[in-house]
Amino acid sequence: MAKKGISYRCGECGYEAAKWVGRCPECQAWGTLEERGDARPVIARVAAGAPSAPARPIAQVDLESAQARRTGVPELDRVLGGGLVPGAVVLLAGEPGVGKSTLLLEVAYRWAARDGVSAPSLYVTGEESAGQVRLRAERTGNLHDGMFLAAESDLAAVIGHVDAVKPGILIVDSVQTMSSPQAEGAPGGVTQVRAVTAGLVALAKERGLPVVLVGHVTKDGSVAGPRVLEHLVDVVLQFEGDRHSTLRMVRGVKNRFGPADEIGCFELRDDGIIGVPDPSGLFLNRHAEAVPGTAITVTVEGKRPLLCEVQALVAESSLPQPRRAVSGLDSARVGMVLAVLEKRGGIKFGKQDVFTATVGGMKVTEPAIDLAVVLAIASSSDDVALSPRLVALGEVGLAGEIRRVTGVGRRLAEAVRLGFTHAIVPPDPGKLPDGIRVLEVANVAEALNAAHHA
Repeated sequence: MAKKGISYRCGECGYEAAKWVGRCPECQAWGTLEERGDARPVIARVAAGAPSAPARPIAQVDLESAQARRTGVPELDRVLGGGLVPGAVVLLAGEPGVGKSTLLLEVAYRWAARDGVSAPSLYVTGEESAGQVRLRAERTGNLHDGMFLAAESDLAAVIGHVDAVKPGILIVDSVQTMSSPQAEGAPGGVTQVRAVTAGLVALAKERGLPVVLVGHVTKDGSVAGPRVLEHLVDVVLQFEGDRHSTLRMVRGVKNRFGPADEIGCFELRDDGIIGVPDPSGLFLNRHAEAVPGTAITVTVEGKRPLLCEVQALVAESSLPQPRRAVSGLDSARVGMVLAVLEKRGGIKFGKQDVFTATVGGMKVTEPAIDLAVVLAIASSSDDVALSPRLVALGEVGLAGEIRRVTGVGRRLAEAVRLGFTHAIVPPDPGKLPDGIRVLEVANVAEALNAAHHA
């Protein structure tokens, strides 16, 4: 039986239970229920108080105080929806070493270079010393008199720095290293992270100060700490990137002030991080001549069409169980495509190894690239190269049919801009741009035949 007056609360979603269980019934997380105090509800009457400001018709609310201000980093502004809104709290999460601190140093520098006299930038680091951050800033060329730096891990001290500097933007790196004197537990714990975030949100709203928080991620890629952390902030950005690639992407997960499906592309270099306004070339290999096993498709990340090269290698296997290796693609969808090719396309892979990958470290899970995967695998199996000016779009069904995908016209417009002349698409693609020859196919067999004649 559960102890009297004791309850258990999930540190991820806040679900409360009368007794401890290993797995939260609400969010299905393991080992997140923690013991709380008295579970008996306290019911109290709240007396009416004087409002801080009278309620007004929504059309009479002033918009000047809510206009977004650009950070000076165009790719980040794209994801934010135009810039930082006064009082907005942004959570930037990513794996260690992906470049979060480097990007935010660039933001602090650009902000200081523009508004350093009237509204400087304040960068608070809880993970590194001030000297370490200064060394990185020198290496990346991000030094300005309007940038203020503080190495603190106490929330009260951070607020003291804000009072002294009166910044136009506050950057906290990271929220897991901060602690609040009004909360119990070690820094990084559920209670401390929730208290620190709530305190910084209250500070941002009270003073109209945009605040950017750096957050750690767990092994499965989600933001570390309670899920309520994502509900407290206004914007959640995911910083993604492969350690073996220079490409970095900032993906909008939540945005109260703009689109939540935009992405920004960056390239991480030795001398800092720079935005890549036209990243399609990063995901293509420019071959001197056509190579079997490659196909080009156009994927959509947010609202941005990006050309992507899919590569496949089919080779005789020396193992009793042939290998199936996937990099940058959804392994389940690749397995489905192989089964469809065997059943509907007449290509046998029972004694062959099949390797599939994308170029440039790009990770694509969109079903629209299924047709490109089909053509790349068939091209490698037959050892016949596809046309280097051909793009393929379409989702492949289990019956071998080619299904329609969204935004075909927008995707093909990007292909035309980069010099592609032929396209294989599903039936009834809608309005298409000029300058490209379009072949409509209804099933896998028609797609394979059209690819050989394109």
